[in-house]
Amino acid sequence: MEFSFDADLLLEQIQNTRLLEWVAVAFGVSEVLLAKKNNIWLYPTGIVGILCGSILLLDSKLYAETLLHCYYLVMSVYGWANWKNRSATGASQITRSDSRDFAITLGIAGLGWVFLYFMLTTFTDSDVPVIDAFVSSTAWAGMWLLAKRKLENWICLNISNLVAIPLLYSKQLYMFSFLTLFLFIVAVFGYLDWRKELDSKDETLRSV
Repeated sequence: MEFSFDADLLLEQIQNTRLLEWVAVAFGVSEVLLAKKNNIWLYPTGIVGILCGSILLLDSKLYAETLLHCYYLVMSVYGWANWKNRSATGASQITRSDSRDFAITLGIAGLGWVFLYFMLTTFTDSDVPVIDAFVSSTAWAGMWLLAKRKLENWICLNISNLVAIPLLYSKQLYMFSFLTLFLFIVAVFGYLDWRKELDSKDETLRSV
């Protein structure tokens, strides 16, 4: 991947950005900030952003990316219901992943990587199928952990972000690259905030 910054191209991209795209980005940023605050409103906010993004992707005939957004939509609805669920099967509180959660996470990421690689190499002209598939599959796993309100969702999502930043930059998608860098930084603080809340609850339990 080649890295060369084109300021004129970036300015042109900003000037040509449609209102709906700005709305999608704004709701996407808001979703991550609300997730950092452990606020359930991240899900309705995220759903609006996903729907706006899906319209843009369909208009651009990016059908595979639209299918990915469908997955995000399903996981957002599931996560919203799961966070509101106060029973033992719900995710009303932040928790740490156990061995079963780790196994499922690795399964989603690993099988998703293989599946997406096959789809990209078989049905598209992608020139970066390995990296592109990895970014999406780890994001899938991170979304599942977020729906379960697991602390480790931030780690999984940031593995995806860390690889996505240079990938987007190399494709001269500077705005998306900078946005992903911003999301990476927010996710770091999200992890620290969630861990602090968990540690505080653990300390309270030990003192009882």
